[in-house]
Amino acid sequence: MKKLSLLVLAFFISSTLSAQTQEAIDRFQFDVDVNYDSSIPSPKDFLGYELGEEYTLHYQVMDYFEELARVSDKITFHEYGKTYENRALNYVVITSSANQRNIEAIQEANFQLANNPGSTQVEEQPVIVWMSYNVHGNEPSGSESAMQTAYRLVAGLDSETTGWLENSVVIIDPMLNPDGRERYVNWYKSSQANILNVNPEDLEHDEIWPGGRTNHYWFDLNRDWVWLIHPESQGRIAVYQEWMPQVHIDFHEQGFNNNYFTMPGTTPRNHELPEAYEYWADVFGRGAIEEFDRAQVNFETRERFDFFYPGYGSSYPSIMGGIGMLAEQGGHSRGGRAVETDDGYVLTLRQRVFDHYKNGVSIVKTSVENRAALLNYFKDARSQSSQKGNTQAYILPNNADDYTYDVINLMLKHNVQVEQATEDFTVRNAFDYWDGNSSTRNFTVGDFIIKTDQPGHLFINTLFRRQLEIRDSVMYDMSTWSIPLAYNLDAAWTTSNVGVSTEMVTESMMHPLGVENNDATYAYTIDWAQRHAPKALAKLWDYGYNVRSSEKGFVKDGIEFSKGSLVILIGRNLHKTGAIHRDMQAIAEYANVEIMGFDTGRMDEGSDLGSPSMEPVHEPKVALMVDSPFNSYTAGQLWFLFDQWTEFGISRIRSSDFDNIDLNSYDVILMPGSWGGLSSVASEDEIEGLKDWVRNGGVLIGTESSGSWLTEERGGIANVKLAETDDEEEGIDPAAYTRYEDREDTVGLRRIPGSAFKGIVDNSHPLAFGMPDRIYSLKFGSDTITPIEGAHNVGYYVKNAEDVLASGYASAQNKRHAAGNAFAVVDEMGQGKVVMLLDNTQYRLFWVGPARFVQNAVMLLPGF
Repeated sequence: MKKLSLLVLAFFISSTLSAQTQEAIDRFQFDVDVNYDSSIPSPKDFLGYELGEEYTLHYQVMDYFEELARVSDKITFHEYGKTYENRALNYVVITSSANQRNIEAIQEANFQLANNPGSTQVEEQPVIVWMSYNVHGNEPSGSESAMQTAYRLVAGLDSETTGWLENSVVIIDPMLNPDGRERYVNWYKSSQANILNVNPEDLEHDEIWPGGRTNHYWFDLNRDWVWLIHPESQGRIAVYQEWMPQVHIDFHEQGFNNNYFTMPGTTPRNHELPEAYEYWADVFGRGAIEEFDRAQVNFETRERFDFFYPGYGSSYPSIMGGIGMLAEQGGHSRGGRAVETDDGYVLTLRQRVFDHYKNGVSIVKTSVENRAALLNYFKDARSQSSQKGNTQAYILPNNADDYTYDVINLMLKHNVQVEQATEDFTVRNAFDYWDGNSSTRNFTVGDFIIKTDQPGHLFINTLFRRQLEIRDSVMYDMSTWSIPLAYNLDAAWTTSNVGVSTEMVTESMMHPLGVENNDATYAYTIDWAQRHAPKALAKLWDYGYNVRSSEKGFVKDGIEFSKGSLVILIGRNLHKTGAIHRDMQAIAEYANVEIMGFDTGRMDEGSDLGSPSMEPVHEPKVALMVDSPFNSYTAGQLWFLFDQWTEFGISRIRSSDFDNIDLNSYDVILMPGSWGGLSSVASEDEIEGLKDWVRNGGVLIGTESSGSWLTEERGGIANVKLAETDDEEEGIDPAAYTRYEDREDTVGLRRIPGSAFKGIVDNSHPLAFGMPDRIYSLKFGSDTITPIEGAHNVGYYVKNAEDVLASGYASAQNKRHAAGNAFAVVDEMGQGKVVMLLDNTQYRLFWVGPARFVQNAVMLLPGF
């Protein structure tokens, strides 16, 4: 009887839902006139419901694709990795049965076309088409439509579908971000009502922080195609490099009030690309438009979405020589199963699935119709004939202490050819990234050379140019990403051939590691300038060691140890007598650092190892503030920096719990960028309590806008002020007369869209220990701090407004406002410190030249 009741209830719910969605299902049919192979299950057959009736879980989506591969010889199912939450990352390869039997030869021919374009003929090889879905987890219609698209290709028996598969290989990645999508879908299922509520203000349309857009660490994976910080990107690009498609489309969703966006997009554009790219973007867009016109689907083109930033799924394929494209369906997290738009239209999940399906099918169709031309475009784009500019090579000195090896290893993952000098050499016109000037420069054996005379020149030049051409300064994302600036490398470029004997780098570079004098009797030391020194410190604490940090630095036997270098005195770690030598070796291997043992504490220069300037640094208890009003992206970056790169555990504390936490339980409070700091979640008394906590020895860190909030005129915590805007114009601001149609562009031109500013660093201060004396600081906002004598101005922009911008875009007013003002400040309050880092120090974990600022603030400052 109980089982019967459950069946009746399930039928009632299904019937109710069906009645509310049937109109959409009837209108948005998936090519019902096509004859399908009855032995192959449709998504409806397999799932037990129509696509669009509800959201499909990750395991169900992958089970469907695996079932297609089980019953059909036109599709193969593969895994390319696991997410942080251990979900499988899968893709499928779809083509004709005959092509599947010859798939390795097809893949090899395409690989040769990509890597030896000058000696490869296009002939009759199929075009490679790659379609990516759901990189943003709360744009969920993509994975639903991926199933229907695959079904059409695998099960369709019509001559058109058969012809597509004979002339193409279609790769579908149905869910690029399983962790984020499951977060969204599970939240939605727990919030949805039985009766569809199309009111966008209803609970089921109001996703909670941090949302499902991002991956486990709250990163936007659609910004990671180049940098490969995360396993989702690493595994995907490894397969992408094996296939190198001529066509790629990335399926997204946008706000529910927007109509479907299809190609082409807007400016600014990457002018490194072949001119023909714009033509092909339009051709593919018109292919989708033909389908949309027939189905009366509203759409837009050309007015929004630029593809300037290279880390998108719509731009990375283009700098690899293909046609990279974007599709944006209205819906997003507020779309739910159905939502009412601002003009009274009810947008259903079924339509969102249908629209993406129609576009996906049109992409395959257009690719096959233009197969030979697209293959030739790809061949030309990978050839030297399409290279622009006169740069011959980029040169990176072999410095194992900075991020050079990270960059070299990244290039190898993208199949870039990297050479290493086998002798010293001189370049007569080596251009410096700091000022753009050329000079004669000497390089040494082991330095790295990346020449542009190779198939990946589009990718190389896009990433290594100091400044890409910008014809439109109003952009969707950032305006610079130049690798030497992002990683703060002392690199150069040259317009001359580099005449030096080299050898190819074929294996990943490893940072030097090990212990010198592993039976030391007095102390072990770790130079703090090493790339992974903070990770070593975290492990020392984990092992229970008493550690000191050198305030002044020291020299022994000609080896210089930088300020901040770690000292493990054997006499102060007698509880580790039986394990210390073994532990030092284990820590060196674990953290990829070099450790040096000493039998005496007497140094040749600087402080002795037992000096009072060797400050004890104890493991701090750290609170990272999360949840609204704090930015989930910055919070995720900081969490990742410590949890993954440093492997130092921190506590993530919800802002709503601020009034309940015992501040004295923490040594450090770290605030990501925010909207108004703690003002919206803490009372005046609680803010005063926070100040008392600082005075009693706490370290309060604010990054980006939270750093601005700490200043005197915002949150009133620190005794420093934001610099006032320098308006040279008197009277009425000319912008007041801006035409309505131009106001959006005018506002955009006044902001700083992620630009590199030249920064001077006081690396004698513990906040900057282990850092060089100048960096490139990535700036998004216009806030700066007026330097005062009473605070430590550890980082400030160069004083010349004409010279302050290294790369990207900034208005003359913003450059004047930044010049000479500070972006990294420490204000001492009683026994504690307030740290203001106005620029992101670890942006997307690729702009990491300044990252040591925040590592030092958390790990060293409590001890100084």
